[in-house]
Amino acid sequence: MRTTVGAVSLAIDERAAICAEFERSGPDRPTLCEGWNARDLLTHLLVRERQPWNAAGIVVSALSSVTDRAMAAYSGEAWPNMIDDLRKGPPAWSPFRVGKVDEIANGAEFFVHHEDLRRGEPGWEPRPAGPELDGQLWTLLSAQSKLLFRRSPVGIVLRRPEGAQQVVATGYGLVTVVGTPSELVLHAFGRDAARVELEGLPADIEAYRAAPRGM
Repeated sequence: MRTTVGAVSLAIDERAAICAEFERSGPDRPTLCEGWNARDLLTHLLVRERQPWNAAGIVVSALSSVTDRAMAAYSGEAWPNMIDDLRKGPPAWSPFRVGKVDEIANGAEFFVHHEDLRRGEPGWEPRPAGPELDGQLWTLLSAQSKLLFRRSPVGIVLRRPEGAQQVVATGYGLVTVVGTPSELVLHAFGRDAARVELEGLPADIEAYRAAPRGM
């Protein structure tokens, strides 16, 4: 089952795209995830999807050793086999097999990590914009931006170059973040390798930049 926006599934399409990028990159390419190369990133995705009982350390630091051991178990796995496992999708028993769960849990995950892989080395360029992907990512921001920007001390507006905008938060001060949906999503998830512009008073922008973003 596909959960669709414009008859396209972000999770399904980005799964295919990141697998193709892993094939192009090889296991040693740096990524935007500090300390991780492509192999580490792919291992993370496999443990998260195929061993959720071992993935709690991703969000709970006290359990990080459990996740580290699960990731270490992939150290001898052949690179092409790992890519094939991700491409095949979650096991039959996994809740990720349900289209709506997959879309909610994996749409942003695969998109952001795909760009982590693409942008890990100098010389990267954004992927060409397209109405389907832009629409999906704009909808994703509508659903998740309040969570992703929850620590901002100032009000936030997200604005696309053509003028469409979303009010994320109101309060003392205001910063408008301008960019295409793909760049806004990456910025919202805490990536500095994103082409956005910040508009507002210098003090508001300084306060905004000092606050963490993302999950």
